[in-house]
Amino acid sequence: MLKVLYVASEAVPFVKTGGLADVAGSLPRALAVQDVDVRVMLPKYSAIAQEYRNEMRHVYDGELPVAWRKKYVGVDELQMNGVTFYFIDNEEYFARDGLYGYDDDAERFSFFCRAVLDVLPMVDFWPDVIHTNDWHTALVNVLLRLEHMGDERYERIRTMFTIHNLKYQGIFPKTVMNDVLGLDWKYFNNGDLEFYDAVNFMKGAVIYADCITTVSRTYAEEIQYPYFGERLDGLLRARQNALSGIVNGIDYELYNPHTDKALVENYGVDEMVKKADNKIALQAELGLPQRRRTPLVSMITRLVEAKGLDLVIRIMDELLEHEDMEFVLLGVGDKVYEDWFRELAWRRPSKVSVNIFFNNDLAQRIYAASDIFLMPSLYEPCGIGQLIAMRYGAVPVVRATGGLMDTVQPYDKSRGTGNGFTFPNYNAHELMYSVKRALGLYRDMTSWQVVVRNAMITDYSWSKSAKEYIDLYERIKK
Repeated sequence: MLKVLYVASEAVPFVKTGGLADVAGSLPRALAVQDVDVRVMLPKYSAIAQEYRNEMRHVYDGELPVAWRKKYVGVDELQMNGVTFYFIDNEEYFARDGLYGYDDDAERFSFFCRAVLDVLPMVDFWPDVIHTNDWHTALVNVLLRLEHMGDERYERIRTMFTIHNLKYQGIFPKTVMNDVLGLDWKYFNNGDLEFYDAVNFMKGAVIYADCITTVSRTYAEEIQYPYFGERLDGLLRARQNALSGIVNGIDYELYNPHTDKALVENYGVDEMVKKADNKIALQAELGLPQRRRTPLVSMITRLVEAKGLDLVIRIMDELLEHEDMEFVLLGVGDKVYEDWFRELAWRRPSKVSVNIFFNNDLAQRIYAASDIFLMPSLYEPCGIGQLIAMRYGAVPVVRATGGLMDTVQPYDKSRGTGNGFTFPNYNAHELMYSVKRALGLYRDMTSWQVVVRNAMITDYSWSKSAKEYIDLYERIKK
């Protein structure tokens, strides 16, 4: 049986700040269903709910070197959905408010990476592949080769490193080499960890991992060019033979309009009248006019530049002025965007509902109520919003970049193919044209039902992506 250790800094249902947690919660379960012995390692944050802590079994106490000093390390174990989870415990590092953003993040997560490898004998699990994710776990790939060679149990292990977002690389002052990492300066001087006179955790993983993946095929290509490459494009081009892209899936049990308890009416692809009932209910909930045949356009997003909000700002007033539509936004982020959308709702209260917070149940109701879902991202490694939207019958309008290009196929009315609308360039006029095209098609109910159906029957469950990961695991373990 293939044995995989999946290492991440967060995972649902234990702790979440972003999409990585969804992946780390869903992919291991999908691998287990396909007969992989998969274990997951996470930091034991204080944010983990007591109900899960009560189910953990304590399996190890010990010490771990952090450069010139030693720190306590503990391991707790929990079984869930066919997957074994190990939690690396050190209250000094992980019993804090929030997960990231501390001055000692380099020390906290290098400790975690070293612990992942050092506790393997104590949990008696020797994986064929260790699969790490983003900069927080990147040093596992490095430390395996620098600190554990000579032990055949470790020498047999292969590593995969997944880049979820290249923008965040774990860059720290070079003083961490001896004060935190305890590594020989030659690994800085030879360029393995050096990055513009600083230390770059992700760069180390890209160099040392046996296999590198990203969360979509297009993003794997994009990051080899300077515009998307975040100053690592040259290295990624050099390792292109080890680089591939696998699109993320979504949990089809969690995101299921047939069974979602947050909805007013459950529905499926053949029960679209009930989807409209969800629209009427949401309009009433948010104080909008209740109009079954008025198209509802939505965004559920972080309010940051990368999500294409500058384009939305340029076109939204014109759309609302000249089109029969309503617009709903849910999310938090940069104050400049929060303020602009609040002011938009103040100016157009009969057409706009802006909700500057996040609530998961409300998000589900918005997906279910929406006819059109906007995601005009500047860049998008994979994206999950468009996948959930399609599952709920909200037709996506997206920029053709990264995972959006891989998952949304342009609608072709003559052939009845495609599951959404796309535009190639980061340009407000192109977004405007695409939204107007979607709104125009909405008035042609026969054609609209075709594109909605296409969206809802598109399969982006984890089973297909898990099989692709298994194929890669098998390839690199040989």
